[in-house]
Amino acid sequence: MQLTTFKSINKIAVPAIIAGIVEPILSATDTAIVGNTPINAKEALAAVGLVGIILSSLIWIFGQTRSVISSVISQYLGADRLDEIKTMPAQAIMLNIIISVFISIVMFFCAEPMFHNILKAEGQTLEYCLEYFNIRIWGFPFSLFLFSVIGVFSGLQNTFWPMVVSIIGATLNIVLDIILVYGIDDLVPAMHIEGAAWASLIAQIVMALLALYFLLQKTDVSLRLDSKVHPEMKRIIGMSLNLIVRALALNIAIWLSGRTATKIGEAYMAAHTIAWNLWLFSAFFIDGYAAAGKIYGGRLLGAKDFNQLNTLVKKLCLYGLGIGGFLVVASSLFYYSIGRIFTQEPEVLNPFYGVFFMVILVQPLNSIAFILDGVFKGLGEMKFLRNLLLISTFLGFIPTLYLTQHFDLKLVGIWIAIATWLLFRCGGMAFYFRRKFAL
Repeated sequence: MQLTTFKSINKIAVPAIIAGIVEPILSATDTAIVGNTPINAKEALAAVGLVGIILSSLIWIFGQTRSVISSVISQYLGADRLDEIKTMPAQAIMLNIIISVFISIVMFFCAEPMFHNILKAEGQTLEYCLEYFNIRIWGFPFSLFLFSVIGVFSGLQNTFWPMVVSIIGATLNIVLDIILVYGIDDLVPAMHIEGAAWASLIAQIVMALLALYFLLQKTDVSLRLDSKVHPEMKRIIGMSLNLIVRALALNIAIWLSGRTATKIGEAYMAAHTIAWNLWLFSAFFIDGYAAAGKIYGGRLLGAKDFNQLNTLVKKLCLYGLGIGGFLVVASSLFYYSIGRIFTQEPEVLNPFYGVFFMVILVQPLNSIAFILDGVFKGLGEMKFLRNLLLISTFLGFIPTLYLTQHFDLKLVGIWIAIATWLLFRCGGMAFYFRRKFAL
């Protein structure tokens, strides 16, 4: 079967793009709504940014089983052996639920020292962090469940139903954000930052329930647990652990970015929050083609069709660069308008405008890094991805960050470090693919 045509690739990629940008849309919506409130907008915006760092970290660390589940199912599909893994999805999903509930409880009780001692939040910003986080953390189990179900759908080469869930969830979140943050006359009281948290939590619960419904109605996957552990669970746990270590290295970079911005000042952290949310949005936008690489890459590996695999990677990289170029042009044309969507505070907008050009410049690197990352996940090369992220973080990002801050480059220095980090990843993956899989 031809999987490398424009139609085949976009059949997977376009719905995956829409589905993938929901999490950053949830955070970006909260950022835009809270950033435009008349009460302590700067402190609230900084708090949303710091909480976003923690929640993104948790999802990236523990949501890796989505890629693992997708990779394993895709490979079995390519080898025409789907019947052999009937009981595996239910066991993987249950493992995710248990882990996510445990993590949520631990993080809830560790919230204050985490934000105060590690991320250096103080005063009103710290108070807002706790208000926002102590509600949103309970959405983590629902997000992890959703990610697991998306992994099953992806493995079955279906990104349509995850897209439907995402559209409904994003729309609900935006509506609830406006209602709960600002209030409606005497009907609904204005809840400020707590309203944004409740809006996101409700949207996450609704999306999880919809995902469960579509999984049961639109697939043959059973969620009935078997008393015997499936043989593939050992490989799934091993691959997941490699991706968790990799995600920890990734999140060290994210946490150090947030910590450094906070130390520079609250206005700078608020500006970094806007820049980071825009980067996340573009990254997940590009990630739709990474999803195509992951889904089809695993299937082609299972079928041992290396000719199509090479063609697939070349086309995906070209499409990714095209999207990256489009984002560069669009962001440049609306350079100043974009900032004003999130806040009207001059002390936040000035440092944001001073660094936004860096967010724009890294888009081509973003494209290649995310697409090759998806391909390698589909191929099951989790150990390589782990090692590359460790090298990129500890030999690329961290030395560059400390060097640029030594020369007082502030937010620009943070984004130079992020660009260096992406460059390490792109170069490493391109070299390894050519060496192992290129014909």
